[in-house]
Amino acid sequence: MTAGMGRSQRRVLGALAAVASWSVVFAGVAQPAAAADVQSKQWYLKAMQAEEMWKITTGEGIKVAVIDSGVNPNTPSLKGQVLKGLDATGATGDENDDYDGHGTNMAELIAGTGAGGGLKGLAPGAKIIPMRVSDTEFQNRNSVNARDVEDAIRAAADSDAKIINMSISSPYSSPEEREAVEYAESKGKLFFAAVGNDGAGANQEEYPAGYPQVVGVAAADRDGKVAKYSQHGNTVNIAAPGQEIPHWCDNSFQSYCDGDGGTSAATAIASASAALVWSANPDWTANQVLNVLFDTAGRDWKKGDRSAYLGHGLIRPAMNILKGKGDPGDPDISPLTNERTNGSPASPSPSAPASDQPAQSGKGSEADESVAAGDSKAQASGDDGAPLSLILGGIAGVAVLGGVVFALVRRRGAA
Repeated sequence: MTAGMGRSQRRVLGALAAVASWSVVFAGVAQPAAAADVQSKQWYLKAMQAEEMWKITTGEGIKVAVIDSGVNPNTPSLKGQVLKGLDATGATGDENDDYDGHGTNMAELIAGTGAGGGLKGLAPGAKIIPMRVSDTEFQNRNSVNARDVEDAIRAAADSDAKIINMSISSPYSSPEEREAVEYAESKGKLFFAAVGNDGAGANQEEYPAGYPQVVGVAAADRDGKVAKYSQHGNTVNIAAPGQEIPHWCDNSFQSYCDGDGGTSAATAIASASAALVWSANPDWTANQVLNVLFDTAGRDWKKGDRSAYLGHGLIRPAMNILKGKGDPGDPDISPLTNERTNGSPASPSPSAPASDQPAQSGKGSEADESVAAGDSKAQASGDDGAPLSLILGGIAGVAVLGGVVFALVRRRGAA
């Protein structure tokens, strides 16, 4: 994207449909939820065995850069959790002035302590480095830095953060943004981004999830099925819970609302999952943390293949933290590109291009149901392939939506 090109429509939050305002939840009108009840609605914490994982690690020692609408450090759940960051917008205010509430919500899902009845983060021992960027509405009201996203990514790359979370997406790419992403990879960062929420519409590839160095995150529901709005295609690398997740109603931070967190929330939960694994394995590189997340993901298909809807599968950090599973692999080779990230020449063979298989099975819904059900023996024994749910550590497999089997694609190569 050239300077200013499409700027008025450039940024769309991952938690919402591409045509929606940030103030409108994809699933419909949001309903206020009492703060005291909000943690009871975080169903995925029990499903992912959070309490058990927290006995081993809470994500301590890991900092996560949140590139978003800003982060309010004064909500009860975030007091003491937010470090100095950057306001890349150039507008009035700073990175602690969350003009929408979205960035604060993502920060709480990652590292919230749950104090005062607020959202409890999956990695409450982690710390947040906020990086404020603009969305379309903010741009319409303010004079902003046209390169705010690129500047924020580079600042995150130069910070102490090990993980970069970007729960926003855009159909527009630019050479500058691509270079910033590559720079972040060269600095050893693990970068997660929302794939977008127009899966039931145009499903246009969005960025930064579309860059080969970024982990694109899709949204799943309680049963391990992909949300119908979650975008699909080559950008999807892994899936995390995104359905029925409460969020701040607005930037007054007076109450939480019910609704779908979408791929925004899924991205935050994926980042928190990585923080837990990295905290438990502090000597690993970003490549090794990601290798383990891919290796232990819940799926009913061949390891190494990638679903266009769920990527490598449903994220399951408990498989590593509680069971010690997952192969970290080569510390210098990215599982996203199969290329070296330490500056030396790549030795692996280039990744096969993504296949364009149809999502609809030719055998119809009866065949789809048999695939989705998985192996009954595995279900009975509790092995990694079953059942199809996130219950007890997210043991899950193929996700089916509307009676269709998700297409499998190979790992994407350099775009």
